[in-house]
Amino acid sequence: MDTAQTVSAYLIQQLYAKGVRHVFGVPGDYVLSLFHELEESKLQVINTCDEQGAGFAADAYARVKGLGAVCITYCVGGLKVANTTAQAFAEKSPVVVISGAPGLDERLKSPLLHHKVRDFDSQLRVFEHLTVASAVINNPETACREIDRVLNAALRYKRPVYIEVPRDMVSVPVSSHHQPREKTEVSDGNALQEALNESVEIINVSKKPVIIAGVELHRFGLQNALLHLIEKTQFPVASTLLSKSVISELHPRYLGVYEGAMGREEVRKYVESSDCLILLGTFMTDINLGIFTARLDQRRSIYVTSEKISIHYHTYENVYMEAFIRGLLKANIHPRRAVVIPQPALPQIRPPSAGKAIEVRYLLQRLNLFIDENTVVIADPGDAMFGAIDMTIHSEAEFLSPAYYTSLGFAVPASIGVQLAKPRLRSLVLVGDGAFQMTGMELATAARFRLNPIIVVLNNRGYGTERPMLDGSFNDIPLWDYSRIPEVLNTGKGFDVRTEDQLEEALRTSREYTEGFCLLDVHLSPKDQSQALLRLTKALKKRVGSKPKTRDVFGKD
Repeated sequence: MDTAQTVSAYLIQQLYAKGVRHVFGVPGDYVLSLFHELEESKLQVINTCDEQGAGFAADAYARVKGLGAVCITYCVGGLKVANTTAQAFAEKSPVVVISGAPGLDERLKSPLLHHKVRDFDSQLRVFEHLTVASAVINNPETACREIDRVLNAALRYKRPVYIEVPRDMVSVPVSSHHQPREKTEVSDGNALQEALNESVEIINVSKKPVIIAGVELHRFGLQNALLHLIEKTQFPVASTLLSKSVISELHPRYLGVYEGAMGREEVRKYVESSDCLILLGTFMTDINLGIFTARLDQRRSIYVTSEKISIHYHTYENVYMEAFIRGLLKANIHPRRAVVIPQPALPQIRPPSAGKAIEVRYLLQRLNLFIDENTVVIADPGDAMFGAIDMTIHSEAEFLSPAYYTSLGFAVPASIGVQLAKPRLRSLVLVGDGAFQMTGMELATAARFRLNPIIVVLNNRGYGTERPMLDGSFNDIPLWDYSRIPEVLNTGKGFDVRTEDQLEEALRTSREYTEGFCLLDVHLSPKDQSQALLRLTKALKKRVGSKPKTRDVFGKD
C-alpha cells in the first residue's frame, strides 16, 4: 500500500477542494492529533469559546460559503453541537461535523473511558438522526470512499453530515491511488419534460402569476437563475422570512416578505390573490406561513423543492429543482407587462430628538438607513428577527436568521463565520439580551481573529417574545452592563444607548471604527415591541393552552 497519505490528510484535502478554508471548534484530548494536522494544513483553525459557538459559526459559514466544518472532541464536545447540527439540518445548511473519539484499540473489553455515555456508539446514533449521512472512519481500506460519500451527501442535500475519527486512525495511511468521486444525480427526462409542459401551460393561461422565492435557491446557488427567470417573465417575486435577501430587495420586481397576516397587508393581498403561485425552494413552515395565517391555495400552486415537485395535486418524483428551473428558462413562457406592484418603502426617518428615549420602531428605522451593500444583517430569533423583516437588504444573501428552527444564540457566533467566509462584509448583529447572554462572549473569538462586527443588543430585560404570550419571572434575566464588555476583553468599543441622539453618535463612531467590534447596549422598555412581533405574539397567544388545528402545508384546515 502506498503510504503517502493519511486519513486526516485525505479529509483535509477534500474539505479544501470543496471550498472550506476555516474549521471551527474546541480541542480535546480525543481530537488533539487531528487539530494538530488541521493547524499544519492550509485550513485555518478558529477555536471558539464554546462548542455551541463553533457550531453556529460553522452553520453561518456554510450558508454563505457553500460548506462549513466544525471539529470537536467526543461526547462532551460532540453533544454540545447537537443543537446547532439540528438547526443546520432543519434549515438545510451543509455543515461537516468532525468528531474525535476513543481509539479502536482503547475500546477493547468496553473500558470505562472518560466522556463515554452508554456505549461507544452513543454519539454516532444521536448524529444519525441529525444528519443526512454519517461515518466512523475505522478501516483504512474504506476510509477515502466513506469520506467521499459523506461529503458528497452534504453538497447534494445541503444538510449536515457527521464524520467520527478515532484518535488512533488520524495518522493511519490510506491508498493514494484512490480518486475522489462526486456523485451527480440526473432528473428523469420524461418526468421533467411532463412537469415542464404542465407548468408552462398553467403559467401561460394565468392572469396574475407570482414567484415565492425560497431559501433553497440560496442553498443551491440558483439566485442568478431566479434573476434570469424574473427578467424573462417580468413576474413579481416575494421572499419568505427564512429566504429574506435571496435577491436584492432593491429589485424592481420585488414585492417584499410574504408571511401571511404577520407581514405587510399589501404583500399578503397581492400574493394570495394570485391565480398562479410558483413556489421555488420554499419551506412551508409555521413562521414562514405567519403561524398558519397564510392562505395559499394548492389548486393554484406549482411547488418546487430539491426533493419533489408538486403541480396542483400532481407530484413528480426524480425531478430536481435546478433542472426544472433551467427548463423554465428555456420554455416558451409568455412574458407579462410590468404592472405596478406593491414594493417595500424606501427607508425614511425623522431627525433624532435629543434626550428622547429609544423605541423599537425608531431603532429599526435608523438601522435600516445605516446598512449598505457591504453590510450583512444577522438577526437572532425574537424581536431582533421579526423587527428586521422590514429592513431593506441591498444585495443577495446579506441577511441571515434561523427563522425556522429559531435557536437563540445564533447571531453573535454567526457573525464570525460570515466575516471569515466573506471578508468584505461587515456584520450588523441584532440580538436580544437573553440570546446575547447565551453566546455573546464569542466576541472574544471575534477579537482574537481581528473581526469587527457591530453588535446591537436589544436590552429589554428579558425574553420579550414570550412576555405577551404568558409572562412570569421565568422571562426575567440578570442585568448585565453590556457596554463595558470591551473593558473585559481589552478591545473594541462599547456604547450605552438610551436616547435617539446617543444612538446617532454610537452609529457614527461604529461606522468609523473598523479595528475591532462595537457593542451598542440599546435600552428598551420591556413593553415596547416591533409591529411584526405584536402580530406574531397575538397569533401565538391564541394557540397557547389550546389544541392546535391540523393543517396541511398550504395552511388549510
